[in-house]
Amino acid sequence: MNGLIGKKVGMTQVWDAEGRRVSVTVLEVGPCPVVQVKTKDKDGYDAVQVGFGAQKPQRLTKAVRTRFEKAGAPPCRILREFDAEGDALKPGDSLDVGVFEGVKLVDVTATSKGKGFAGVMRRYGMAGGPMTHGGHSKRRIGSIGERDLPGWIAKGKRMPGHLGDVQVTTRNLAVVQVRKEDNALLVRGAVPGANGSTVIVRKALKKA
Repeated sequence: MNGLIGKKVGMTQVWDAEGRRVSVTVLEVGPCPVVQVKTKDKDGYDAVQVGFGAQKPQRLTKAVRTRFEKAGAPPCRILREFDAEGDALKPGDSLDVGVFEGVKLVDVTATSKGKGFAGVMRRYGMAGGPMTHGGHSKRRIGSIGERDLPGWIAKGKRMPGHLGDVQVTTRNLAVVQVRKEDNALLVRGAVPGANGSTVIVRKALKKA
């Protein structure tokens, strides 16, 4: 299994084996019941669909509720698919943070904090205009058009707008501790999103 669904708990500090203080993010990973096992013969690809987060049955449609009943899994709020990596899994099985035992690096995907409308200096780190000598473009974007024909604004031009609230993946976070008794995964550094938000944790892709 190459990944699971979890929740960001918050940040804290721990000490490593050499006595150094390490800033870590605590992720509550699992338990994730297996809802469906997809095969290449039946569905065209191999994958395992797992759930996370308890949901009241009355908040689900009858069709979705029946899927959980057939799988023998409790109703879940979130469903995601992962590569099983050859593991023999069946509907009703439960996966926990033990999936990441022995794993050194993980990729964490989450929705970043929304920061509302922002100018180009905050959104893109632009320098802005001169702050002295009578400058009147202190935090403005500056010229945005073309001098030559047709004089349009180029598509993709960086301009003021909505900042944050997008899907972000932080790659190659070092796994500091795996605490099975607490369903907790401690990773070094920061993870996008607010405390309590949903995260997708996968084994590192680029530095596997």
